[in-house]
Amino acid sequence: MLKNYFKTAWRNVLANKFYAAINITGLTVGLVVGIFMLLWVQDELSYDRFNTKADNIYKVGIVGGTGLSKQIFSSIIAPVATFAKKEIPEVKDGVRIMSVGEAPFKYKDKIFYEDNFCFTDPSYFSVFDFPLIRGDKRDPFPDNNSVVITESTAKKYFGNEDPIGKTVVIGQNEPVAVTGVIADYPKNSSFQYHVMLPLSRFNYLAYVKSKTSYDGKTTVPSMDADWSSFSFQTYLLTKPNTNAAKLEKKLQAIHERQKPEDAPVPYLTQALPKMHLYQADGADGGMSTVRTFGIVAIMILVIACINYVNLSTARAMLRAKEVSMRKIIGAGKFQLFMQFMVETMLLFALAAVLAITLMFVLLPYYNQFSGKQITLSLTSFNVWACIAITLIGTLTASSIYPALLLSSFEPLKALKGKITAGIGTAAFRRILVVLQFSVSVVLIVSTLIIGKQLKYILTKDLGYDKENILTFTMRSDMHKHADAVMNELRKDPSILSATVSSRNMVVGGPSTGNNDWDGKPKSSNLWFNQIHGDKNIIDFFKIKLIQGSNFTGAVADSSHFIINETAVKEMGLTGNVIGKRLRIQTINGTIIGVVKDFHFQNLHRKIEPVVFQYSPANSWRVYLKTTNANAQRAIAVSTAVWKQYNNDVPFNYAFLDESYRKIYSDDSRQGQLFNIFSVIAIVISCLGLFGLATYSAQVKTREIGIRKVLGASVARIITLLASEFMILIAVSTAIGLPVAWYAMNRWLQDFAYKTSIGWSVFVFSAFAATAIALATISVQSVKAALANPVKSLKNND
Repeated sequence: MLKNYFKTAWRNVLANKFYAAINITGLTVGLVVGIFMLLWVQDELSYDRFNTKADNIYKVGIVGGTGLSKQIFSSIIAPVATFAKKEIPEVKDGVRIMSVGEAPFKYKDKIFYEDNFCFTDPSYFSVFDFPLIRGDKRDPFPDNNSVVITESTAKKYFGNEDPIGKTVVIGQNEPVAVTGVIADYPKNSSFQYHVMLPLSRFNYLAYVKSKTSYDGKTTVPSMDADWSSFSFQTYLLTKPNTNAAKLEKKLQAIHERQKPEDAPVPYLTQALPKMHLYQADGADGGMSTVRTFGIVAIMILVIACINYVNLSTARAMLRAKEVSMRKIIGAGKFQLFMQFMVETMLLFALAAVLAITLMFVLLPYYNQFSGKQITLSLTSFNVWACIAITLIGTLTASSIYPALLLSSFEPLKALKGKITAGIGTAAFRRILVVLQFSVSVVLIVSTLIIGKQLKYILTKDLGYDKENILTFTMRSDMHKHADAVMNELRKDPSILSATVSSRNMVVGGPSTGNNDWDGKPKSSNLWFNQIHGDKNIIDFFKIKLIQGSNFTGAVADSSHFIINETAVKEMGLTGNVIGKRLRIQTINGTIIGVVKDFHFQNLHRKIEPVVFQYSPANSWRVYLKTTNANAQRAIAVSTAVWKQYNNDVPFNYAFLDESYRKIYSDDSRQGQLFNIFSVIAIVISCLGLFGLATYSAQVKTREIGIRKVLGASVARIITLLASEFMILIAVSTAIGLPVAWYAMNRWLQDFAYKTSIGWSVFVFSAFAATAIALATISVQSVKAALANPVKSLKNND
């Protein structure tokens, strides 16, 4: 019996190649896009889940600042982990990580520039699931001169040689020996350090050798006695079912007992699995995007199912006599139901095979475009579970209704052409089309607003100049001769101006809450973003000075401060603030200028208080203004100067405007993905509308023939067929526009500075949806209107 079902189904496919092709295409495209999007969602949700203790690992943060300077510090002070392990019973272990910027690593005559390494505790390899595959797991760092590297790093440095015991030189002359190798990190890990050094080495170098002093009077003997340096990411491994709120209170109590002047100092904890998609305070981060992509994926799959249902039911009239004859000669409803289910399963099987084949072909391009590294491994349970659930769900949604409809015809009514009663009502199909185009309207509006916001953030006036600015960081030998370096660079005509700073202007930098000023409220805990620089920094970046004067380079400038408008407001100062006393850390000085607010952080965050300090000695980053035409010469000149001091290290530079765009690379990539998926969803929706237009034209074939015989024009017949669809599009627009406004308004909340949602977007979206619908309908409407009326009447007898 089943074999007969498949034979009949295959013959039906061959007899209706055009409609079968449309059905298979719609399902294939829907499955490919839907599964790709769900795999993207699954990848995002899987971050750090591979850690077996993930649910019991918490990242520790501290809430600091007041007003606009209020923020959560993800890096905290070093002693917290040590005290927590000693004093809090719920804490089983702790890990501290100090991320480091860029440094050269040398092995023999080969130099590698590493930008992703850290100092960490030995517990890094036991708290997290990053076990050593070479070396002693019980003692990964035998001494301060040890280093653990990843497999790929070992291959890069040493080729096929045994890495254990090999000596690598960091920087100019800091040899370390490889004592361990770990497997390369999973792609869905928040940790991607290629080189890991013992935290005890940092403790020795930073505190014991340098005798680091913070207040000018006392020397901190070790980092476990340093309650001022917020430099360490801290993770605590707790016992199961630990109450996070109580843990935070205990951490706060320890801090305030050790350093009472900081009180109150609220602590926050965040479970490891939530780090990737949520902010430290629990607010949505990337999770809002994941939800959006998940919803759109389900919408696309639902649209693909609706498309199949509409095309199947639009063709139902042509199957009416077949079904009636089958029933008359004894076929039962269940047999007919199974026959049509098998037909759907056959089409779906063809679509599924094509979809999976296309996914393997398109996966490299998808990964490149999306920034993911998803693999379709035949042994990956999670991947195939996602695909299987999607296929089964889509098959179920697309097969049952058409099978019930086609098997429910009453023979006499079907033979007379009366197939619109019962489960096959035209109203139901119209509801499906309204649903499809409501989604299309939402996607059109969303695409326009996302594009508008991305254009807004990339073209917004930031309040400073970032165009054609070359930047690089000086190393120690070069920094010792900073004046000579800058003078030599300024001599070249390709460089219009130059300055130095402590901060990457588009990424961010250090901040401090250790400050005071006349009239400071006792409740204030204001944090300033610090920007050290030379006398040229304000003019170089064309930051507008609205009060006072600029730095002159005089010795007195070391105790002068220039602040931004937000700092003035948050400090509670009014009127002329020039000459007001201000202390930043240990420097007592005066305010000599106020600059207009500028965006020194990304536009997801509000502008915070800033203080400029004249301190060339603390400014390691060089900024060079050039022109588009002279950019290559400026690079060559900078490279030549660099080699005078760093001949053994590659010159690493960037342009500020490119660095700014990279900050929003994820936003741009996700926006582009959303646009592509939206276009595909709209195309599939058009196939559904095409199906209903086909059905309508078939049902009205006799009516159209009669009208043409009686003299109706082609235009009038097209209007007759299109009018009912315009009502559906109007209803879809009325439903879709408010939904789109709500969704996009929520999405824009992630940006502190955002574009406006103007009425023109909604007008254009409504017009676009109508135009797309009319273009789709016209294909069948024109065909029906131009048909020979004699043939139309004959075919419906």
